[in-house]
Amino acid sequence: MFEAAWADFQANIWFYLSMPLVAGAIGYVTNVIAIKMMFHPLEFVGIKEPWLGWQGIVPRKCAKMARIACDTMVPRLITEKEIFSRLNPAEVAKILGPPDHEQLRALVDDIMREHNPELWALLPERVKDMAVRRVRIDNEAVVTRILNGMVDEIEHVFDLKEMVVEALMRDKALINRIFLETGKAEFRFIGHSGFYFGFLFGLFQMVGWAFFKTDWQLPVFGLVVGYLTNFLALKMIFRPQKPTRVGPFIVQGMFHKRQTEVARDYSRLVADEVINPSNISEAVLKGPRRDYAAGLVGRFLRDEVNTQLGAAKTAVLAAMGRDRFHAAQDAAADYTVERLPELVRPIDAYAKEAMNLGETLSERLASLPPDEFEGMLRPAFKEDEWILIAVGAALGFVVGVLQLVVFKLIAV
Repeated sequence: MFEAAWADFQANIWFYLSMPLVAGAIGYVTNVIAIKMMFHPLEFVGIKEPWLGWQGIVPRKCAKMARIACDTMVPRLITEKEIFSRLNPAEVAKILGPPDHEQLRALVDDIMREHNPELWALLPERVKDMAVRRVRIDNEAVVTRILNGMVDEIEHVFDLKEMVVEALMRDKALINRIFLETGKAEFRFIGHSGFYFGFLFGLFQMVGWAFFKTDWQLPVFGLVVGYLTNFLALKMIFRPQKPTRVGPFIVQGMFHKRQTEVARDYSRLVADEVINPSNISEAVLKGPRRDYAAGLVGRFLRDEVNTQLGAAKTAVLAAMGRDRFHAAQDAAADYTVERLPELVRPIDAYAKEAMNLGETLSERLASLPPDEFEGMLRPAFKEDEWILIAVGAALGFVVGVLQLVVFKLIAV
């Protein structure tokens, strides 16, 4: 039997030698395709969703992934109150600067022409300018009250989880980027390990084919190679979670071994692209809770105007009438609230530095226990990993059939 197998090996040496290489190629290609299928396409492509077609697992489940990540992030790593508490009102007021006199004058002109045109038309320009200067806002006082008010009533003003989920839902390519950049080493390992495992299995396949030539052997072996290379690569990335001695070696899942590096890359991307000052101000001032935030800002602005008027408020009320005065106050507050997204833009650079979210998230994420750390990134697509493994097995089976056809054609 050995002599016959050796004679066949010599007669078909190139076919036999190709088996480990083909098995390695199967392992590599199936693993790379599995990675691609995790992230692409961004939208469903096919005939009938979700059965006849495909959408990348990550973009399909981006909302679920974002919520799972946020369940760990808030309040375990950061809270809304902590974010706002890091802003120094004096520094914010300094950056914003005092209201521009010309713009303030134009605003007062518009409001007074609408709410008390007769009185405003009778006043000399000098008096109008004095009135404008009288209601100049003390920036630091207003900013302090607004920021403190937001911290005190943060649950009504800002929901970090809500903001993160909506940001990632709007931009599915962004969540792909977060995973791909954070796990670049792991995904590279999946591809390379597919070739190494496949090559190793191919050596057994070569020996088996020399002794037992059955038509089912190559297709089944291709299926096994496609299945095991994906399965083992995923296992080696996440298991074991903690350093474990195996004989003379200490082994640990790649993802957990790189926890500090992964935490740094993940936190940098999240802080730069998702939880940044621009998105936060957008969520507060234009999000679903904007009415409460606008009411809070308007309330403090009205209080500040009353403070600045002081004793003159009685005379103003007498001249304008209580209803007109309050209507003018509301109009001024509404105008300011409407322009807030534009007004606060200059503080973005300072806010990013003061909040220091990238470093904060990185330090706290790096110190999470292994199960919580893995829980931020894996569970949402773990339930569909079987699909990727099954695809690898199916592709391996197809290549095995092609191998069989080739052998039948060249066999001597």
